[in-house]
Amino acid sequence: MTFNFDSKLIKLAEKAETLCTNKFAEIREIARINGEKVLRAFIENKVSTSHFNPTDGYGYNDIGREKTDAVFATVFGAESAICRHNFISGTHAISCALFGVLRPGDLMLSLTGSPYDTLKGVIHADSGGSLKEFGIKYAELDFGSNLQENAELIKACKVAYIQRSRGYTLRQSLSVSEIKEIVKLTKKINENAIIIVDNCYGEFCEITEPANADADLTIGSLIKNPGGGIARTGGYIAGRKDLTDLCAQRLSAVGIGMEAGCTLGMTREILLGVFLAPEITANALMTTVFASALFELSGYETFPHYSEKRVDLPVAIKLGNREKLIAFCRGIQAGSPIDSYASPEPWAMPGYADDVIMAAGAFTMGSSIELSADAPLREPYAVWLQGGLTYATGKIGVLNAAQNILNLTN
Repeated sequence: MTFNFDSKLIKLAEKAETLCTNKFAEIREIARINGEKVLRAFIENKVSTSHFNPTDGYGYNDIGREKTDAVFATVFGAESAICRHNFISGTHAISCALFGVLRPGDLMLSLTGSPYDTLKGVIHADSGGSLKEFGIKYAELDFGSNLQENAELIKACKVAYIQRSRGYTLRQSLSVSEIKEIVKLTKKINENAIIIVDNCYGEFCEITEPANADADLTIGSLIKNPGGGIARTGGYIAGRKDLTDLCAQRLSAVGIGMEAGCTLGMTREILLGVFLAPEITANALMTTVFASALFELSGYETFPHYSEKRVDLPVAIKLGNREKLIAFCRGIQAGSPIDSYASPEPWAMPGYADDVIMAAGAFTMGSSIELSADAPLREPYAVWLQGGLTYATGKIGVLNAAQNILNLTN
């Protein structure tokens, strides 16, 4: 099959790639440094093929599970980590952490505005066992609020929550240095506040991680950056040992914690995934940088701009109307290796307030380290694009989306 792109689009793509030359070089250098860091973690922790052996049942004395935890702790600069295939999503891992460290009467304070849609039910749903039902209070500050002006609220909180990525908003995502400043100011006001960072989409985009910025817990999904396109499911919680112990007892049972849980032979793919993750993340970042440049040249606003520092995977592209948004997602789907023949439709996806359209022709369902695009069907009709296991194929998907939009106006 030949991809029949308009000649004007091809010329625009060539111009976009030229604009991206310096940014691509920066991304490759970050990948090199992170690749060395991950390799050191494997060597320091003496990983061997014996750690790939499967266990079943209770999984007592599973050396693969213990070694995987140790590698993740080293990679993310933490005292301890829980990395498990039975975290079904980033939201699940975050929920586990929140229920692990919060108690009735405690206050959870979001420092970065309203959290991602799927976490809202965990926090304040009226049924199903939310934090609200357990008597845990919640408050949030607008993104970018002056922390000193909200000192009384910060003094009262048990957990100060930071969402690194923009979610379905057009706000900026947070760099590790910005997170470090937020942590510093928060701890100055309340030294006992537990800082929890949702690190989804941010892993390996910089050469440091939130634990290096003194965050108490860092949390993410293995079907995003740290799984490297290999891990088929799972998540991680990394941070202070006393806190990861509490999270582990929430994940399993009080008194069991990290001491049980079979791995069913999945340690190999999880470890291989994190080993590949710096390179795969670089490919995904290059794909979204190219998309930013291409669509900016086409007259659209993108967040961030192609030349801005990249601190996480997604780019938001403001398309302006429903038809273009749907056309974009259908173009991404048609340029995917799996289910390319499918045509995405908006639907009422569980956990979201509005109909959502998603394009994800991925080897792993829901994997957003693979090229994907999604958006709620609401103003300003922006689409969030992320992923790309290889830059070459990611570029084709982006061109396919651009061609679909071009076809609307021809």
